[in-house]
Amino acid sequence: MPVVVVESPAKAKTINKYLGSDYTVLASYGHVRDLPPKDGSVDTDDEFAMTWEVGNDSRKHVKAIADALKDDNELILATDPDREGEAISWHLEEALRKRRAVKKDTPVSRVVFNAITKTAVTEAMQNPRQVDTDLVEAYLARRALDYLVGFKLSPVLWRKLPGARSAGRVQSVCLRLIVEREMEIEAFNPQEYWSVKAMLASPRGQEYEARLTVLGGDKLDKFSITNETQAELAVQAINSRDLSVKSVEAKPGSRNPSAPFMTSTLQQEASRKFGMGARQCMNAAQRLYEAGYITYMRTDGIDMAPEAVTMARNEIATRYGDDYVPDSPRIYKNKAKNAQEAHECIRPTDMSVDAGQLAKLEADQRKLYDLIWKRTLACQMAGARLERTTVDVGSDDGQVVLRATGQVVLFDGFMRVYEEGRDDVASTDEDDKRLPQLMQGEKADKRTVSPEQHFTQPPPRYTEATLVKKMEELGIGRPSTYASVLGTIQEREYVRKDKNRLFPEDKGRIVTIFLLNFFRKYVGYDFTAQLEEQLDDVSAGERDYKNVLDRFWRDFSVAIAETTELRITEVLDVLDDALAPQLYPPKEDGSDPRVCPKCGNGQLHLKTSRTGGFVGCGNYPECTYTRPIAGEGADGDERVLGEDAGDEIWLKAGRFGPYVQRGEPTPENKKPPRASLPRGWSKDDMDLEKALVLLSLPRQIGEHPEGGMMSTNFGRFGPYIMHQLPEEAKPVYANLKDPNDVFEVGMNRAVELLAEKRAKGPGRGRTAAKPLKELGDHPDGGAMAVMEGRYGPYVKWEKVNATLPKDTDPKDVTVEMAVELVNEKASKKKSAKKKAAAKKPAAKKTTTKKAPAKKKAPAKKAAAKDAE
Repeated sequence: MPVVVVESPAKAKTINKYLGSDYTVLASYGHVRDLPPKDGSVDTDDEFAMTWEVGNDSRKHVKAIADALKDDNELILATDPDREGEAISWHLEEALRKRRAVKKDTPVSRVVFNAITKTAVTEAMQNPRQVDTDLVEAYLARRALDYLVGFKLSPVLWRKLPGARSAGRVQSVCLRLIVEREMEIEAFNPQEYWSVKAMLASPRGQEYEARLTVLGGDKLDKFSITNETQAELAVQAINSRDLSVKSVEAKPGSRNPSAPFMTSTLQQEASRKFGMGARQCMNAAQRLYEAGYITYMRTDGIDMAPEAVTMARNEIATRYGDDYVPDSPRIYKNKAKNAQEAHECIRPTDMSVDAGQLAKLEADQRKLYDLIWKRTLACQMAGARLERTTVDVGSDDGQVVLRATGQVVLFDGFMRVYEEGRDDVASTDEDDKRLPQLMQGEKADKRTVSPEQHFTQPPPRYTEATLVKKMEELGIGRPSTYASVLGTIQEREYVRKDKNRLFPEDKGRIVTIFLLNFFRKYVGYDFTAQLEEQLDDVSAGERDYKNVLDRFWRDFSVAIAETTELRITEVLDVLDDALAPQLYPPKEDGSDPRVCPKCGNGQLHLKTSRTGGFVGCGNYPECTYTRPIAGEGADGDERVLGEDAGDEIWLKAGRFGPYVQRGEPTPENKKPPRASLPRGWSKDDMDLEKALVLLSLPRQIGEHPEGGMMSTNFGRFGPYIMHQLPEEAKPVYANLKDPNDVFEVGMNRAVELLAEKRAKGPGRGRTAAKPLKELGDHPDGGAMAVMEGRYGPYVKWEKVNATLPKDTDPKDVTVEMAVELVNEKASKKKSAKKKAAAKKPAAKKTTTKKAPAKKKAPAKKAAAKDAE
């Protein structure tokens, strides 16, 4: 009875159902080995030899596989059909041989299947092979490169830019794209232009819209009419003339369907249509794949298996009729150079099953399946037939011509099922409008003629969809990396997502400018794309991976050594000069933009802190003026709200958010009164009156009937009432739900809340919280649920609490997502305990010299995680 190993328990369950009792199917739970998070795991002096270790969480899974092999001396590695899957199989075989669970006489084979169906699994079992050495070496090269960047470049960032967390081979280039787009937006100067449109009517009273294209006999372009005066003259020219239809031209047209999904296009479309992030999309797709509903979801191939094409054509004919089936199948050629990634497209395993038949699926999985099913059917459907019409309406003297365009759908074809979304659509396409029947020579009545002012728009900020598309165009990253890279730059607070758009934080901007000035080659688009091509050559067996590593390390180590010698002040001076156009834009009055607006004589300079970069006055500490690097009025900028009792009342931004402050620090009063803005209070809505209310806290409600003053205030965990009876050793705190209650709660309600708190007694202040969403059991046992916490929603599993990523709706949390979050949090806890235990001997004199190196270990671990 052979032992079959796959990555996940869900996949194991599905495969076990197909293979039956003749096989033992176990899960490895992903990668079982990795490079230890310490310097030296890749030895650059010994031909890039790598030291691997089995993770704490993986030891029990490896042991379970080893124990199974004692009774069943045959191992079948059935991990995913890509480079990562090949690497997991290699790691498993190596780890098991090291444990002597796999012996010389143990048959070891590798099987791959693109879909988890009975047919695909059975066929794979009949065609075993050995682990592909070329794919493993391509994985080793990528892992070594990412490790070297993470452990050599990230420490330079920590030392030179306080607050910077990490840099990565792909991560840093992705961040550069976002930062440079933001700088384009900031440098953009809008240009004014006008258009003139007229609402016209046919002799039969049917209205249609036309835009002015010829004025004074000259053809207009976008910027021909530059101001309101010219636009009004154009309106007068139209109104002063009779118009008639000069030409009607109708041309047949057609539209063909988009190719079936690959990883990047699936992520883009899920973002456009559902607002799904890349990680959320891939989590849902992973669940669909493991349940056997779709083919493998990490691919850059768009070709479809012949039997799948036949199945799709039959389903189209059954559901929509023979007219919707083209005469011959549509063939989509894969453009990917990387052959190992070029699997089949992402498609349903059974075309006859639509989303309506999968009611038990979670909402995000059902939506994604519906998207994949429709796209797959549409890609094999007949094209849409259109008739595009262009009508020119003008004056007899030829001085004025207006054009109306529209189209008629003669046959909807694939559009009956699915149309691809579009990015950054500014307005409705005029070609989509339908025109009434118009005849050449007939009169056109003018109903309204109106000018419209426009301004050119800066390039839009990236969404996750458009960023993935751009990375794909540049050849940066691969299908398996997009989701993790986008997640990392947001988790490290280099980038924030707001209304589905990606904004660079000051910290991310500083890191990018630093890398562009000191490591420009390694964040270059061409360099990164060329390195990807070299790694693809390794996977194809056309290049030696150690040569690739050697060429990279030779130059990279020199750049690291040169930068290590720089002082922080030298680095900041370089960045200050590089960012000068954004930090200190010219002022309208011609005055020096570097002069401090607060003290009037200090010079502004770029500074850094743990929370990122900012601009501060050179006269610090005498002058405490600061502002974000995005400029005056940017998020977090300080401003004076007014005066009270001779003190200026300031709105400022600190490490923990915006706050109000009375006056400025002085030698006599180093810590002036200040108060943080409560949750739900917007800094944009702050005024002097609200600030004074906050600064007046704590608010006294009144004397308690049993003695002692009751008061309200905001604390670390939110609004509360405080009171202490004469016989009590400590005050009692009762939480308030609404921040406004701090200013509004009355005597009776306060007494009632305090009585309830006292009735619960010490240590029983909290009642059992109700889950926001119950998720089921963890693979290792124990229920998981999404809970509401003081700092936002989190996943609870036994004693592990894992905070949800920003902008994640608790309703969208899947079991797989929850397992990933709690496993990551649990591993961090174990690592922290292990390090705490390791620090105990540091009290001895003989080990004190090693203490500083140990303090850096957690940061290095973060670098290793973020290297990609």
